[in-house]
Amino acid sequence: MRSIAAISGLAGVLLTSSAFAEGAKKGMPQLDFHNPLTISQVVWLAIIFTVLYVLLSKWALPQVAGVLEARASAIAADLDAARGAKQAADAAIAELTQATIAAQATARGEIATATAAAKDAADAQSAILNAKLEAQLAAAEKQIDAARASAVGALRQVATEATAVVVSRLTGLTADAAAVEQAVGSVLAARAA
Repeated sequence: MRSIAAISGLAGVLLTSSAFAEGAKKGMPQLDFHNPLTISQVVWLAIIFTVLYVLLSKWALPQVAGVLEARASAIAADLDAARGAKQAADAAIAELTQATIAAQATARGEIATATAAAKDAADAQSAILNAKLEAQLAAAEKQIDAARASAVGALRQVATEATAVVVSRLTGLTADAAAVEQAVGSVLAARAA
């Protein structure tokens, strides 16, 4: 086996060197179509490219095209789904905004109603407390008037007795009760006016 490979390698080198020597005289050896090696290379090149073209056009390229079409349709489907999701999200945001606005309006109304009810309750309680305070104030004024009248009565009696005692000690005589009563009454009346 090695000898065959060595012989074919040697033959290839000899052919190449002889083709190179002849090509040096004529021009480029790759384009020398009088050489059987060049013709066989061109034939094999045509056969290989034909087989490659048939394989690519009948098998590989349709598969690539199928993959590209599947990818394009998947991308289009994903884009459509994304558009649909965006529209649904926009609709949900709009609905949420409307619900928020409605809830705020309802809350404002309830706050206003609660405030008015609390104000009415406070006014009613204030009126009740004012009525109680007025009643207590009237009762206190009556008590004060009664206490004043009682005090004035007691003061008159005390003043009359004190005056009678002072007059009897200063003068040594018993004071006239009617005169003392009249003098104390006139002084108290002058003070009250």
